[in-house]
Amino acid sequence: MDDLDSLAARFGEHRTHLRAVAYRMLGSLSETDDAVQEAWLRLSRAEVSGVNSLGGWLTTVVGRVCLDMLRSRNSRREQPLGVHVPDPIVSRVDGVDPEHEALLADSVGLALLVVLDTLAPAERLAFVLHDMFAVPFDEIAPIVGCSLTSARQLASRARRRVKQSAPMPDVDLARQREVVDAFFAASRNGDFAALVAVLDPDVVLRSDGGLARPSASTIIHGGPTVAEQALTFARLSPFLRPALVNATAGVVVAPRGRPVSVMGFIVRKGKIVAIDVLADPARLHQLDLAVCAD
Repeated sequence: MDDLDSLAARFGEHRTHLRAVAYRMLGSLSETDDAVQEAWLRLSRAEVSGVNSLGGWLTTVVGRVCLDMLRSRNSRREQPLGVHVPDPIVSRVDGVDPEHEALLADSVGLALLVVLDTLAPAERLAFVLHDMFAVPFDEIAPIVGCSLTSARQLASRARRRVKQSAPMPDVDLARQREVVDAFFAASRNGDFAALVAVLDPDVVLRSDGGLARPSASTIIHGGPTVAEQALTFARLSPFLRPALVNATAGVVVAPRGRPVSVMGFIVRKGKIVAIDVLADPARLHQLDLAVCAD
């Protein structure tokens, strides 16, 4: 038992890092915890006395577990067909919860996770492990079951997709908030021109209502079209709770303190380039939305 307690203590030292790996791989907070728990079970049954780097060993184990989960998810189509917004991490506007800081390092916004969801499982693993956690390709190749050259190619393809499709937000949070506030003010006032002015011409709005609210699932492209949709947000104004959504400006919509949606915004060069809305009641229920407690 003493040995197991010691091993558990060592595992605990790496848990935060492992959750960060799994969140980038899966985009699901519940599956992230499942993957980390599975890594502990495998560790508790393994002989690791000769392992030089327990952190590296555990990282590759979590990678394997997540790869299996992604492949199973794809083969069984566990995700609802159509729009899927990954699980957001919601924090108060005065700062990200320390528990969430590692999960959100490297600007892991919803827009990036949406792009990662479009990658093949092996591409996602190669990109996440190598580009985000500096795992060498000679360790990635055996996980995927491919050659070193193929592992490099997987990461390269993923890197191009991310660079093309995942906009990086402005770093100034105060400026982000100004733009988001201007968006909702224009919506509240029914000012179509002001809405178009604050939106990037190529803005994308993604909304995920899940199986319970299929009518809320949609993807809308283009400033004028998104502005028309945003005019319907005026009725939400009394229920908006400012929040950080994956460390960027966002809101929780909570009539009578009951969350009905989380909205994350990507603001780039002073314009909104992406709006991601999670309106799935089942998944909202699983999130920590303490920001609504005020």
